Amino acid sequence: MSEPPGAAVSLAEAPPADTPTTPPKAQRVQPLRRPGRWIATAVVLVLVAQFLHGLATNPFYQWDRFRYWFLRPTVLDGLLVTLEVAALSAVFGLLGGVLLALGRQSGSPVLRAASWTYTWLFRSVPLIVVLIFLYNFSALYKTLSLGIPFGPAFVSFDESRLATDMTVAVVGLSLNEAAYAAEVVRGGILSVDQGQHEAAAALGLPKGYQFTRIVFPQALRSITPNYVNQLIGLIKSTSLVFYVSLLDLFGSVQTMGSTYPGDIVPLLLVATVWYLILTSAVSVVQFYVERYFARGATRTLPPTPLQKARAGLAEFRARLRREAAV
Repeated sequence: MSEPPGAAVSLAEAPPADTPTTPPKAQRVQPLRRPGRWIATAVVLVLVAQFLHGLATNPFYQWDRFRYWFLRPTVLDGLLVTLEVAALSAVFGLLGGVLLALGRQSGSPVLRAASWTYTWLFRSVPLIVVLIFLYNFSALYKTLSLGIPFGPAFVSFDESRLATDMTVAVVGLSLNEAAYAAEVVRGGILSVDQGQHEAAAALGLPKGYQFTRIVFPQALRSITPNYVNQLIGLIKSTSLVFYVSLLDLFGSVQTMGSTYPGDIVPLLLVATVWYLILTSAVSVVQFYVERYFARGATRTLPPTPLQKARAGLAEFRARLRREAAV
């Protein structure tokens, strides 16, 4: 007697008697052990702890005097001078760098040669030499005049009255900064895809419009991190204006150190901390500027420092839980 079709199918699909009805539990993948990473982390933490302990307990640093000098009016006045010199030099240096970069890209051989020579000269001469030369510029040219080249002058100026300490500092730093900014800007322009230039030219757009609306905004993604690096170097370079009799932050600290020789170390720490604050503020601004220009170029915007800290803390806790479960 034959079985009905449905029963035959049920017998064929029935599992063997010795086969478990439920699959075995999946084994969890064991994380790769990295003892070298943990050892290196422990060594770094120990060294950092020792450094901070020595920094806090060594009486040589005189932290009470540091607190006394940190917000003194003399130091704050020097800080304002540093900020003013750095801000003006950064603006003029960037503008000069853009002009020099355009000169390097120009079709005129004279403009290309002049821009290259300027960049070569000011990148070769130390900044302190430029500042001292400008400070003594009146010995070479007592008056400056405007008029017909090789002809009569219409207006004359007394160079010693124009060349104040602030002017010398800003001009010297700007001239030096423009040479480095020119290469930063030129590198950013060269990083823009050639197809963008060709597409803008095919639309018949004017050269100035092509640069300001198409090329330069895209070049800023490459220019920003490099120029901010130059800006941080500029903030530190302002310490050299002390040698042209301008009392910036470093100059104020040096003057107070000469008057109070027992406070030289805490005064230097005051200057160090203020420079750290300034450069850190610039770095924060750099991050958000880069994040702004990253729109449209990346699928997701880079996480903020707070988001990075939260993600790192969550990952660290998850790693500790995995290690404890092993």
